[in-house]
Amino acid sequence: MRAMRLAAGKRQLELVDLPVPEPGPGQVLLHVRACGVCRTDLHLVDGELPVARLPVTPGHEVVAEIVALGAEVRRFARGDRVGVPWLAGSCGRCFYCARGQENLCEFAQFTGCTVDGGYAQYMVADAACCLALPERYADAQAAPLLCAGLIGYRAYRAAGDAQRLGLYGFGAAAHLLAQLARAEDRRIFALTRPGDLAAQVFARQLGAEWAGGSDERPPVELDAAIIFAPVGALIPAALAATRRGGRVVCAGIHMSDIPAFPYRLLWGERSICSVANLTRADGEEYMRLAERIDLHPEVQILPLESANDALNRLRRGDLAGALVLRPD
Repeated sequence: MRAMRLAAGKRQLELVDLPVPEPGPGQVLLHVRACGVCRTDLHLVDGELPVARLPVTPGHEVVAEIVALGAEVRRFARGDRVGVPWLAGSCGRCFYCARGQENLCEFAQFTGCTVDGGYAQYMVADAACCLALPERYADAQAAPLLCAGLIGYRAYRAAGDAQRLGLYGFGAAAHLLAQLARAEDRRIFALTRPGDLAAQVFARQLGAEWAGGSDERPPVELDAAIIFAPVGALIPAALAATRRGGRVVCAGIHMSDIPAFPYRLLWGERSICSVANLTRADGEEYMRLAERIDLHPEVQILPLESANDALNRLRRGDLAGALVLRPD
């Protein structure tokens, strides 16, 4: 099979030929139909994820067909279409796993980071971590639901009942979350890279009441802000735009250092929290929502060999919505 692979010491993926893997106990062998390109993949290639085990095949927004079952798999059958998210497995025994917080497990495994992911024609995955996908979404449209959608949803829940919601960074995650929030009658305020007029137009098309640069102040006080952009300097800006008692949610796996800021921005019972990974319950709950709410993922499809180009486009912010690789 063909795979785009990251080797130790490299900052670019290489197209390689690998044997098709065999599923072990509890695993399924998957024929990859589509795999989304996520900013986390960019952090991986840029050497910003110290947990990565190299060499590795990236990709954790995987839509695939099950072609073989390992021993003890009862949950799925051959021919089923499933999604493979970021969480690839956890120990099941620690303090966090016992509380249903396997996203915080110190021994958790991550798709496309500590185990091989979906930038390939085939992969294996733990059947317990695979998700049934709503039939209403085609393969390419379903792919960004598996991280951009899921992490956005976990961040959305962390924002509580915020009615005036600011989204800092309007990429794949924000464009899906804006649709969900509007379906639930929340007010959306989008903050993009300064001067990115195309992203601001895109945000307004998806229901944002106002869209401007992240160096601007929204026209109203926010109940909560979600930061998708990996820029630590946005935290003081978001705090300044958020009302007393409001919350700033950091949704990325990596962020540049947060600059010092005056205590008055935090005072008034404002809070800052982060979102780490996801749980299987998150995935199942979000897929039920995606079945009920007609989301419209905006995707651009590229061949597997164009993975480096896709990552460079993501780095430049040269897209609206999400990029998806199609291995075949």
